[in-house]
Amino acid sequence: MSNNIKAQPSDIGKDINAHLLHTVGADPAHASRSDMMLAVAQVARAQLSERWVHTQREEARHKARRVVYLSMEFLMGRTMSNALAALNLTEGAAAGALQHAQNLEDLTNCEPDAALGNGGLGRLAACFLDSMATLGLPSFGYGIRYEYGMFAQDIQNGCQVEYPDSWLKDGTPWEFPRAELTYPVRFGGWVAHEDGKVIWKHAGEVAAKAYDMVVPGHGTHKVSTLRLWKAVAPDHIDLGAFNTGDYARAASAKNEYENISWVLYPNDSTLAGRELRLKQEYFFVAASMQDLIKRHLHEHHTLDNLAEHVAIHLNDTHPAIGVAELMRILCDEHSMHWDRAWALCGSTFSYTNHTLMPEALESWPVSLVQHVLPRHLEIIFRINKEFLDQAARLCPGDHDFLKRLSLIDETGERRVRMAHLCVVGSHRINGVSALHSDLLVHTIFADFAKLWPHRFTNMTNGVTPRRWLAQSNPGLSRLLDVSLGPDWRLDLDQLKRLKEHQGDAAFRAQFRAIKRENKVRLAKLIQQTTGVVVSPDSLFDVQVKRIHEYKRQLLNLLHVVTRYKAILADPQAAWVPRTVIFAGKAASSYVSAKSIIRLIHDVGLTINNDPRIGDKLKLVFIPNYGVSLAEIIMPGADLSEQISTAGTEASGTGNMKLALNGALTIGTDDGANIEIRQQVGDENIFIFGLNTAEVRHLRITGYQPLNHYENNPTLKAVLDAIGEGEFSPDEPGRYSALVNSLVWGGDHYLLLADYASYVATQAQVDDLYRQPDQWSQRAIANVAGMGVFSSDRTIGEYARQIWHVGPAAY
Repeated sequence: MSNNIKAQPSDIGKDINAHLLHTVGADPAHASRSDMMLAVAQVARAQLSERWVHTQREEARHKARRVVYLSMEFLMGRTMSNALAALNLTEGAAAGALQHAQNLEDLTNCEPDAALGNGGLGRLAACFLDSMATLGLPSFGYGIRYEYGMFAQDIQNGCQVEYPDSWLKDGTPWEFPRAELTYPVRFGGWVAHEDGKVIWKHAGEVAAKAYDMVVPGHGTHKVSTLRLWKAVAPDHIDLGAFNTGDYARAASAKNEYENISWVLYPNDSTLAGRELRLKQEYFFVAASMQDLIKRHLHEHHTLDNLAEHVAIHLNDTHPAIGVAELMRILCDEHSMHWDRAWALCGSTFSYTNHTLMPEALESWPVSLVQHVLPRHLEIIFRINKEFLDQAARLCPGDHDFLKRLSLIDETGERRVRMAHLCVVGSHRINGVSALHSDLLVHTIFADFAKLWPHRFTNMTNGVTPRRWLAQSNPGLSRLLDVSLGPDWRLDLDQLKRLKEHQGDAAFRAQFRAIKRENKVRLAKLIQQTTGVVVSPDSLFDVQVKRIHEYKRQLLNLLHVVTRYKAILADPQAAWVPRTVIFAGKAASSYVSAKSIIRLIHDVGLTINNDPRIGDKLKLVFIPNYGVSLAEIIMPGADLSEQISTAGTEASGTGNMKLALNGALTIGTDDGANIEIRQQVGDENIFIFGLNTAEVRHLRITGYQPLNHYENNPTLKAVLDAIGEGEFSPDEPGRYSALVNSLVWGGDHYLLLADYASYVATQAQVDDLYRQPDQWSQRAIANVAGMGVFSSDRTIGEYARQIWHVGPAAY
């Protein structure tokens, strides 16, 4: 069937009935919603299978150069809607569902989100796979098949409560088990050097079993593969122990190894948690390396040309151990000379950095690496020695320079710097926004850039318009189809043509009506999840992202309290009604972030139940934020909060998704906000606060947050209200630590320094929202300026400039 020819609804209806009967085992006349979801999924799965087999056959036949994308996270969300759209099955599936008195949207809502990621890093990886497939790039994504994800979040009495995200409890129709692809992954032990050979005498072993998810391209039959690894103990139970009644010991070995693929980002506040995290990283990298080496040797019979046919990309530092693992495979298992192997390694790897904060750059104690991966530590030591010898020849006598470059941090506990390993082992290193990439070579990697300026480049992030506009915002998508034609899905630059419609009053009215429909949908979600009733006519002010101090949800909350007190002081003023919406997870061991979530709850409880406020102000926290929630929240947002301290956010892709759906951004000159401002124009974005240079100057000259507290009566009143228990009368000191961290603890992320500018800019937001037509014009300008932020553009640049991979011609 041609990709441009839609299947007839009657044919799909027959296929659904056949799968209900033969695959699901359900009576088509009495099929439940869950039965129908599985049957529709099987219809799509059959076509995905055909496309995957064809793609793999042709790539092998043409010995295609492939991208191998290693990532700890792939935040895929739900699969059905995207698969049906890519396969041109949506209309037919909807008609087939109606034959059974079912709504397709209800069926798709039955599917749980795949719990394979947490935040922007994982969602970026998912967008990238979508674009690789759509652009026809031969590609594999590799990760871990987490059984329980990071965690599912609930809010109980204002506190975040974590419980397992059991997304696989009923299985999933979207994965393809590959029983023939099982690889051993080894840990611990010691290293022997015998007769010129290196032998790793490991102490433990786990099997990595492959499960594939097929990522379809849009407008093409090409697909990408997401290959996920499940950890399986070599022997499931100790039967002898079981038969003697020692059931705990019988299962201990199974649990010891299989917990590797249970949870994303296990709590690393304990030694056991840190060891498990390191084992996870090595586990998926080792299995992936064995898989790509096996495929390469099958097609080429030699590893000498590995770099010519494989481009391995490290998505952040989590897969950094891959550099040492490839060296181990080449030297220890295939007897390649070290120098040849190192040259091959450097030509094969590339690396994306996602953070500018030194404390966020991953490092591992040398003692832990010695315990878990003794051979890899030897390899890292040798890489480091040869690298430092080279650097010393270029800068003789500069010992401080060499200390900063070293892969081993010798200050305090000796630690392996994984980002340094990535930089030394890769031929290209990129940041993810223009500012971020510039700061990389002037801050954390300045010494490396001095050695290798040609290695560093920028790849501004992007998002897939298929998921984040076509799928999540059907009303706006229909308007774009009528105004621009349907091809914007594959060529987002066509959004520029919306400027031709910006002056059309009828178009603006349609645009506003669609936004209100999306807000009604979001208001319904808020009531269902929080019990709070909000008005869709209020300004929906949205900050949805990981809860972290640098993202400054607390600054947003300071404004909410400021606004609350101002309304109480002058309730008759012409207040713009506002609904402030938060969502996001705090890491399980991150005390301050959890305290911020609780403060949001307590402030919301006060405001939402204050009869003097009414609908003038509401504050809600939507629990368990993920892709499917984002697909409802983002189309309903009026204002997008992107308020990180300048110089801390690498990029941000939530800002792109929100602007793509017609939200105006309030933000600092940070990350991709800068490039968004360049695309949409200064008049169509609200920029406030210190820029990166001003932040640096303030830190150097000495920041005194107490001055802001004492000299700004409004700020002082807000902080005192929080710190003295106005919002926590049952425990007045509950938030004293948060307030003290700002006033007395240095206010590391400069909330107090940016507070006055932020509050003043929020007043500008109010002024514009009072003019609906003007607001709509600027919202349309934001949509029109988002073409450059397509992940198709980003992946095209990676393919040309870093990976040197072209679209498959077959």
